[in-house]
Amino acid sequence: MSNIVVFGAGGTAGSRITTEAFNRGHRVTAAVRRPEATSYLPAGVHLVTGDATSELRVREVAPEADALVVAIGGGGRTLWLDAARALVGALRDMPAAPRIIHVGGGATLLTRKGTRFLDEPDFPEEYRDAALGQADALNFYRSSSDGVPWTYVTPPPVEFHPGERTGHYRVGGDEPVTDHEGRSVLTYEDLAVAVVDEIENPQHRNTRFTVAY
Repeated sequence: MSNIVVFGAGGTAGSRITTEAFNRGHRVTAAVRRPEATSYLPAGVHLVTGDATSELRVREVAPEADALVVAIGGGGRTLWLDAARALVGALRDMPAAPRIIHVGGGATLLTRKGTRFLDEPDFPEEYRDAALGQADALNFYRSSSDGVPWTYVTPPPVEFHPGERTGHYRVGGDEPVTDHEGRSVLTYEDLAVAVVDEIENPQHRNTRFTVAY
């Protein structure tokens, strides 16, 4: 059993990761901005007021954690980089730092041409700031020399939605995992499975991986 802190546990991805981890018997702390608005999380999940962009708040929940999951959203471009900096800053001096599991956007994946999806001319403008923000966070982790362990988990770039938990998925690197029709599809429920699988059985230390069916 692991001690897992989920930042953004009230969101679409975070709530499913929280539930998946709790249902597998882990001790889960849901770090959210408004604990009173998360009654849909399982009874037994520990609720705290938390902010992944605050180094102080991260330090408060980190000492007994084995993994800190970042599943935040809803902010401007700097949100994810601010969180990455706060997490690494809070953990760099810990003798046995918990691992950061950052759930990042699929637009940072590479097309067959080797360019990022977010750089394609037809990429929706309304999503560009968020995609660039997630890319900034990924670049920060990759360039960090502080020794804090991290993993960046990426869903498909387009066909990613709530749905059924199958417990099955396939793993890739910087390019989307596609089926025989060339589609890259995943539910939030199976993203949660992949995140908790990675916590239980680490396979991607200090790197990014993507999952889809």
